[in-house]
Amino acid sequence: MSSFELSGRPVGLDYPPLVIAEIGINHEGDINKALMMVDAAHASGCECVKIQSHVVEDEMIPNDVVPGNAKESIWEIMSRCALSEDEELIVKRRIEALGMLFLSTPFSRAAAERLESMGVAAYKIGSGECNNYPLVRHIASYGKPVILSTGMNDITSIGCAVDILREAEIPFALMHCTSMYPTPYDKVRLGALEQLGGAFPDAVLGLSDHSLGNYTCYASVPFGARILEKHFTVDKFWPGPDVSISIDPEELRQLIEGSRAIHQALGGGKDILPEEQSTIDFAYASVVTTGAVATGEVLSAQNIWVKRPGLGGIPAKEFERILGHRAVRPLDKDVQIGWEDIDG
Repeated sequence: MSSFELSGRPVGLDYPPLVIAEIGINHEGDINKALMMVDAAHASGCECVKIQSHVVEDEMIPNDVVPGNAKESIWEIMSRCALSEDEELIVKRRIEALGMLFLSTPFSRAAAERLESMGVAAYKIGSGECNNYPLVRHIASYGKPVILSTGMNDITSIGCAVDILREAEIPFALMHCTSMYPTPYDKVRLGALEQLGGAFPDAVLGLSDHSLGNYTCYASVPFGARILEKHFTVDKFWPGPDVSISIDPEELRQLIEGSRAIHQALGGGKDILPEEQSTIDFAYASVVTTGAVATGEVLSAQNIWVKRPGLGGIPAKEFERILGHRAVRPLDKDVQIGWEDIDG
């Protein structure tokens, strides 16, 4: 399976990359900010917007672990940023009313059950849950497409999750990801896409990117990435641990247009296109006289050379071949020489 559909939108090697605007928790628990980002993503031409579903008490036990890109514990962050079920439904309805695809990442069984009750078309599983096989199996049991991020996991641990998805006979995508915020360019490792493609040829490939800007997303397309995910915000001065690595509406627009252009440019071979003929007519050169040439005069580098256009006459590539031949009629200066103008 090299492609599948998400709400009618095909994803796979033969199709333009699907760009996911990851709102995540950039709304900081404010439903109005979430809706503002949805509208901005739509205005940028985005096809898919994703949030995160956090039912904190089912997701984690109280703890004081502080993520590397934050100054407060993960418990405090998620408690503050989690949207309620009603709020998530409002976001989903706004996204779908604008003709976009709604996705969310459930971080717990309760969150997955919430999303299923909302009638989602597919599931995104985050890197931290890639080896949470009980949760992967629970989500796979719904029988819907899964987009699985693979940061912090190697081929072996990814393979165990893939086995679950295959057993459930559901289509899936694997997102290469480096779980560093931001990811230095030398840690992005786009070569991992080739490794994933070789190990899991039935997977659609993608890049969930935490590096700054769009460079690595653009570069991932020739490596086979057909789903591109970036954190998204409308204001880079908003608070929030993921805002600093997020792209804004203009960057989102550029990513969508640029990745599509790169996809169109892939493939093909080094052949001459029929559409190049009009340029060939003037850009190629042909053999011409550089001065008057008398009948019987030997053609040499002193009386012939190559000049544009290439339309008519002997092409420039034959120049050496006709040196030493004689003119069979008088030729004026700057005349294209034809085969009928020389002996032999």
